[in-house]
Amino acid sequence: MVSKNDPARREISQRAGSGDGCREECPRGSRSKPAYDQMMAKNFRFGLGLHDARSRSRVEEVARRAESLGFDVLHVPDHLGAPAPFPVLMTAAAATTTLRVGTFVLNAGFYRPALLARDVAAMQDLTDGRFELGLGAGYVREEFEAAELPYPTAGQRVEHLRHVTAYMREHVPEVPIMIAGNGDRLLTVAARHAHIIGLTGGDPADGVDDPLAERIAFVRAAAGDRFVELELNIAITAMPTDGSRMPDLSITRRFLPTLTDEQLLATPGVLSGSPRDIAERIRGYRDTYGVSYVIVQAPHAEAFGKVIEELR
Repeated sequence: MVSKNDPARREISQRAGSGDGCREECPRGSRSKPAYDQMMAKNFRFGLGLHDARSRSRVEEVARRAESLGFDVLHVPDHLGAPAPFPVLMTAAAATTTLRVGTFVLNAGFYRPALLARDVAAMQDLTDGRFELGLGAGYVREEFEAAELPYPTAGQRVEHLRHVTAYMREHVPEVPIMIAGNGDRLLTVAARHAHIIGLTGGDPADGVDDPLAERIAFVRAAAGDRFVELELNIAITAMPTDGSRMPDLSITRRFLPTLTDEQLLATPGVLSGSPRDIAERIRGYRDTYGVSYVIVQAPHAEAFGKVIEELR
């Protein structure tokens, strides 16, 4: 994903291709269409992010438990120092029968399209069609340096993401593609080329009343007629895992260090309350914004399983 402090967050796309008459990029808050039409409601999907893959037995255990709890997709990130995504995902797929597996998200800058397409095609075949490809532009300079790769400008990283995505759409068209991030240029690429949009919830520092609605309105403007085909996703960074009904905000605070606890609790990526309370909030995400695909992290699995029961 693109960090809120990354230059890619601020760069302006040359065209937004909107369906509401904004042929160049529309100023924030200027769009006439609502962010979401309730007639387009999609079925819920739930994903689980796995970061701890220290052994095959651990991966198999988490994957089987995720499947039994009703999760639809198991995700693995792509960072140097973390487990390699494809072997972990293949291990999870081999241990399950219905659980889909996907990357959240690959750093497109680490890959050349033809070589990545070969791996993606193999994953799709070996998982019996259960693979989903998540892509991002990459933003951690130190990881590029550790990989002995040049660190491109923000615009170059987003352009390479567009190139990789277009190549995947042509050569492995049966594989769903997610693009996750928050900046204008990246979301323009996502709106025009991806099947799934991974939203961060917007940046409260931007000064808009509802940052998530603003970002979805931007996606709708950039997507034009294909907006109705898109699946909107949000990743949860904090939720209660015990009876306190209060989440641990430490991870969320890393990304939004200037916000108070009260402000963090109000952000879309943070859930609080009972399983029923959380289920109602997630219904609200779909009814208000059209967000139907929710990802939580492995430590949240058991607690969120109770939420899934409320929603299905």
